[in-house]
Amino acid sequence: MSVDAETKTKIIKDNARDKNDTGSPEVQVAILTTRIKNLTEHFKDHHKDNHSRRGLLQMVNKRRSLLAYLKKKDVERYNALIQKLGLRK
Repeated sequence: MSVDAETKTKIIKDNARDKNDTGSPEVQVAILTTRIKNLTEHFKDHHKDNHSRRGLLQMVNKRRSLLAYLKKKDVERYNALIQKLGLRK
């Protein structure tokens, strides 16, 4: 359910604003999105796993707050990230 190191490195590289960027909202949202997708797949087989469901809800809320922050600070970066990750229909 967690993201392995090479996948995480690739996500950071794809979403970083510069070469040393690992903590920008874009990177954090991209990592959270990957973890959320992994957990969603997990729940297809383990629908009674309520402990992990709590963690999923925390990740979704964290991602939502990071997206709200990014939208407040820079709408263009927000729109680009939403488009890139395919979060909004």
